[in-house]
Amino acid sequence: MTAQPDEVARADAVHRTPVPPPEGPLTTEGRGLLEQHRAWEAVEPLRRAVACREPGAVDLLVRAYLDSGSWTAAIEFLAPLVEQGHLEFAGRLGVAFGELGDHSRAEQMLRLAVAQRELPAANDLALLLRADGRFAEAVRVLTDAAEAGDPQAPDNLVALHLEAEDLAAAVVAAERYADERRPDALVALADVRAVQGRDAEAESLYRRAGELGAVRAHTAYAAFLVARGDLDGADREYREAERHNEPGWAWTIGRFLLDTGRPEAARWYLEMAVTWGDRAAAEALAELDGVDPADD
Repeated sequence: MTAQPDEVARADAVHRTPVPPPEGPLTTEGRGLLEQHRAWEAVEPLRRAVACREPGAVDLLVRAYLDSGSWTAAIEFLAPLVEQGHLEFAGRLGVAFGELGDHSRAEQMLRLAVAQRELPAANDLALLLRADGRFAEAVRVLTDAAEAGDPQAPDNLVALHLEAEDLAAAVVAAERYADERRPDALVALADVRAVQGRDAEAESLYRRAGELGAVRAHTAYAAFLVARGDLDGADREYREAERHNEPGWAWTIGRFLLDTGRPEAARWYLEMAVTWGDRAAAEALAELDGVDPADD
């Protein structure tokens, strides 16, 4: 029996993939600036894009505020949205509160985000708890997130144990979660193997994690190579970290260049890191300029 036109239309509607609305010109401009690591410059066109109600502009403006270290502006923009019930922004609001030192409201927002099953917020919550000396709570938060499948939590959990010099716990966590489906867990296992002195295995794991797209694979591998005295190899991996836009790449490259006697080459990276709100980079840049960070 031949299908009637209305039946064909209904079947087609069931299988049709929704097409997102086209991106507006101001949003496109802001996205381009963000991809060029020019978050400060992206803020203004994205603010105008939000005012014009361009699709996708809100998320990009939040990213521009956070990437540029504009914590107060981020709070002023996000707090009303969260109050109106847009809880998908609670985690990012919590990050902004935390950066300004308001740990009470930061924890409140991050816990709200975690309760909404926003697993990445668990990593920020754990960092906040660690900063407040609440190590056991941080471990529980990261363990829960790792068990729930968050890709970053195992790496952060292992780092927490290594920071506490609890190698046994770090080994247990690293071996439990190591899986190529979670490449960042391979970085965590590589870090553990490096501490254990199993360098060949560590190096293999760092390389594999990089091939699989782990968030900090090249940064971690570079630090490993620095510890082994392979500065050329480390330089190569730090450049790969930049190319892959790994978290904090400007600061880590700037620090590496400072430590290897190339202060002027370091300046550009440190200045970029400062525009992202990196306090450690600001202190290093002040020292480079002969300013004592202890002076008011």
